[in-house]
Amino acid sequence: MKVVTELHEGWSLCHGGALLPAQVPGCVHTDLLAAGAIPDPFLGLNETELAWVGRQAWSYVTDLDADNDGHERSELVFEGLDTAAEVLLAGASLGTARNMHRIHRFDVTGRSGPLEVRFDSAYDEAERVRALTGDRPNVYPEPFQYIRKMACSFGWDWGPTVVTAGMWRPVRIERWSTARLAEVRPLVTVDDTTGHLELRVRAARTENGTDRPLTLRATVAGVVGETSFEGAETVLRLEVPEPELWWPRGYGSQPLYGLDVELLDEDGAPLDSWSRRIGFRDVTVDRSADAHGTGFTFVVNGVRIFARGVNWIPDDVLPSRVTPERYRARLTQAAAANIDLVRIWGGGIYEDDAFYDVCDELGLMVWQDFLFACAAYPEEQPLRGEVEAEARDNVVRLMSHASLVLWNGNNENLWGFRDWDWEAPLAGDSWGEGYYLGILPRIVAELDPTRPYTAGSPWSGSWDHHPNDPRHGTHHSWEVWNRQDYAEYRTDVPRFCAEFGWQAPPAISTLRRALPGEDLSPDSPGMMHHQKAEDGNGKLNRGIERHFGLPQDDFDRWHYLAQVVQARAVAAGIEHWRSHWPVCAGTVVWQLNDCWPVSSWAAIDGDGRLKPLYHELRRVYADRLLSLVPAAEGPMLALDNQSGTTWRTTVVLRRLAADGTVLKEASLDLEAAARTVLRMVIPASLLPDADSGKELLVADADGLRAVHLPVLDRAFAYPAPSYDIRIEPAGDRDSVVTVTARTLVRDLLLQADRLTPAASADHGLVTLLPGEEVRIAVRGWAGDDPESVRAALFSVGAA
Repeated sequence: MKVVTELHEGWSLCHGGALLPAQVPGCVHTDLLAAGAIPDPFLGLNETELAWVGRQAWSYVTDLDADNDGHERSELVFEGLDTAAEVLLAGASLGTARNMHRIHRFDVTGRSGPLEVRFDSAYDEAERVRALTGDRPNVYPEPFQYIRKMACSFGWDWGPTVVTAGMWRPVRIERWSTARLAEVRPLVTVDDTTGHLELRVRAARTENGTDRPLTLRATVAGVVGETSFEGAETVLRLEVPEPELWWPRGYGSQPLYGLDVELLDEDGAPLDSWSRRIGFRDVTVDRSADAHGTGFTFVVNGVRIFARGVNWIPDDVLPSRVTPERYRARLTQAAAANIDLVRIWGGGIYEDDAFYDVCDELGLMVWQDFLFACAAYPEEQPLRGEVEAEARDNVVRLMSHASLVLWNGNNENLWGFRDWDWEAPLAGDSWGEGYYLGILPRIVAELDPTRPYTAGSPWSGSWDHHPNDPRHGTHHSWEVWNRQDYAEYRTDVPRFCAEFGWQAPPAISTLRRALPGEDLSPDSPGMMHHQKAEDGNGKLNRGIERHFGLPQDDFDRWHYLAQVVQARAVAAGIEHWRSHWPVCAGTVVWQLNDCWPVSSWAAIDGDGRLKPLYHELRRVYADRLLSLVPAAEGPMLALDNQSGTTWRTTVVLRRLAADGTVLKEASLDLEAAARTVLRMVIPASLLPDADSGKELLVADADGLRAVHLPVLDRAFAYPAPSYDIRIEPAGDRDSVVTVTARTLVRDLLLQADRLTPAASADHGLVTLLPGEEVRIAVRGWAGDDPESVRAALFSVGAA
């Protein structure tokens, strides 16, 4: 039987003539940090002081034991070498690596001695390739498209430039005889009441095992099958009667079946094994043409789905630090916010299996980008071969996961070629089209034909339409954030909005930790360094200014209003687009998470704290959404019911004065069938007077609330907010804060981390009418001082 020995202990990093203890998996930055040799690149302006780390060569050393345990072959396996590496044993080269995203395997049979892994600077490797292929345009001044490395290592408009090197995934020795499982591909389909499993297996053999018949045995859901074969490849088919289907969260359960595969010698002795969990489900994307253009709708087990998605970036710019526990925590937060789809963005990594395991369990559909983003990529060697090998490695590794529903060729590169002035400087040179429309769909069709593939995001489906045409396929909506007010989200109805978003700063405690000792202001040195977007603060300020007026010399107020605008902007888009289901079939917010403390589009900041946007996502992504959606004919009432049962409710519409006086009221008994939207025009008598600036419209149903102001907040006659505070203990470490409004209180927010950095609240923005109250559960704070709470409370109407 194959024996696997992890090689995680005993490594050292060569640094300045000394040997520092090294952690594997890890990287140069984590080892230097652990040794106290560098400051934290996430704090203050340290990032710029550490640029040298990514521009020099590094070396890791250990000793390799020669013990083969009687096996015929020993192989040294690196699951992730970041990135340009040479592996040497006893001074002799075993081989090289040039791709962070591949597994590398070296034969070390009968060999031992000092083991060294040398890493060249990623910059040097990128420049070497650039010299071979010629220059190509991209959106940043860094050379990330010339090296198969996490692109955002080189910085992004939300991330620092921290160019890593090291063994970022596990290292092991595999010792085996006769044969081992080199590739296992489970093709899982469902036909009526039968689950079909087609196992396509490739075996590697030693010289002694070349001509020996082998047996492949597989077990799933109590069904056992086996086949004998000679040569390298075989196929084994199993049928599972009446399997429970795997569903996205909110549509059903997520049953997973253990799949155990064994490779047996001719005498029945076990040689190797492989185990995964699979789910039986059918997934397609309906891209049919219709009266509105070309659709893009996920269909799972025959059910059409409005995808409630978020974009995912690496959760740490030092990805070896992301543990299975951290994946579970972050993805559990996503599921709790009613998210059902996570898009893994193409400038990051193919995540660890632990990520997809959690998505399998939680019913989070995974949209997986191949790793190309915002650049023209050369298609010549040495990159072309690396791209194909990388794609094959990762399609095979990930295809067992039921949660994986889409392979996507790239992020924004087809759009970039058309709109970002690439065509002229390329002058006919390759730029990646051959990957997205040739190599990658061919690999998916060959290895994983059970899943859909799309050439890019955005992509209209062909060059017959503009790549980012909202009427065709997937669309990225960035003009609004870059140049317009968020109300402009309502001017069109994309078939599927795969990226859009609005920035806000992180939580106040995150800023204080990341910028120690800094007198915080929107344009203080640390704030500006932790703002990577082009004119990011200018766009934040213009958003605040338009709706509220820009606070002067009041950072806390600016911070709060920036977070309010972010939450409102994203909600405006989702409410509008959801109300147009099934024409619009999904939204994927940019973005769920951050990789360091930064002002960004994230809903969860770099320290893991929830922004108000997170709570707003939980509201607008709920199965049932009540909204007042501005339209050409006036505000529309929308009941969006993505649940599987009919929504019967009574909607109370109230036209109110700013002081809370009811000017007009109506109760409407309404019904929205499962997976449908009910839209209706608001009766004219209930519309608030836009000229007065003193009236608003409020809709309530089943504990849900929607608010419509006919004027901008800065023009509305808000009363000075007044409320009472009551604090109750909830165990030794938690409390409940009850706020009772005496006046209209708009977008009340308790920033719990102002009470203590570890505290969190279970509510985001809340609007209260006079006499109403809200109970806010606070975890991690058991204080009893109302004035401390009052100092942590903010609302729109406050001066």
